[in-house]
Amino acid sequence: MKQTTIGGNKRKAANFLAKLGLIIIFIAYMFPFLMVVINSLKQKRDIIKSPFSWLFTVKGLSFDNFVKAFTQMDFLNAFKNSLIVTASSTILVTLLAALLAYYIVRNNNMISKITFALMVASMIIPFQAIMIPLVSIYGGMLNVLNHRITLIFMHTGFSMAMSVFMFHGFIKGNIPLALEEAAYIDGCTRSQTFFKIVLPLLKPIISTMVILNSMAFWNDFLLPSLVLTDKKLLTLPLSTYSFYGTYSADYGTIMAGLLLCVAPILILYIVLQKQIIGGVVAGAVK
Repeated sequence: MKQTTIGGNKRKAANFLAKLGLIIIFIAYMFPFLMVVINSLKQKRDIIKSPFSWLFTVKGLSFDNFVKAFTQMDFLNAFKNSLIVTASSTILVTLLAALLAYYIVRNNNMISKITFALMVASMIIPFQAIMIPLVSIYGGMLNVLNHRITLIFMHTGFSMAMSVFMFHGFIKGNIPLALEEAAYIDGCTRSQTFFKIVLPLLKPIISTMVILNSMAFWNDFLLPSLVLTDKKLLTLPLSTYSFYGTYSADYGTIMAGLLLCVAPILILYIVLQKQIIGGVVAGAVK
């Protein structure tokens, strides 16, 4: 009994320390975001004087920063641009990646193996290594920069490798070939089999890739800053740059603008979080 009690106490102590460590890590991780929320409700003088103070210790709490940010960043137009680019890129990369991954899994030939190997290898190439040639070619030679279509095309291309990798693992481990054979026997063509049989079964991984790609496209600053210069085409992350002056910055408005940018994608993540976790696990394990 003593050994059991000692062992049980050690296990309880270990669990308590583990939970305590997770709580500390969570607080450390969420602290910057919490400070953004708090400072977005302060006036500029309070942010400069005491940026780490809580709301009940300062005077002048208001939502003026959100009103100013909404107007100055032309939120509705920037939101429309971000929505068009994000939705179009996400739909394209999801459909094309699912089709390519399905072809690679079901066609075990040399072309499929080489294609998949090249796509996986391309994932280690940093974007910073190709952004200058990318801009010089598309801007200097082809003159197709400053268009939403160009940005959508680039987002789709850069996201294909990771998406194909995830879809490949899910299809290989979770879609039985017997279902497709039964569909062929019933008279379905290969395209009908994919869209009517396989695609509905990909719902978990589709939900995962939709949220991951949507977050990446929505929050991306570097690629849109290289492609878009027209103020009418700026996405939300680019529109927040208007708050920075040459010699100063309105920090309260900046933080309010950041919250306006992150709110839509945060809501989407909360709605699809169960599917995201299930899809990541299913897609990563064969």
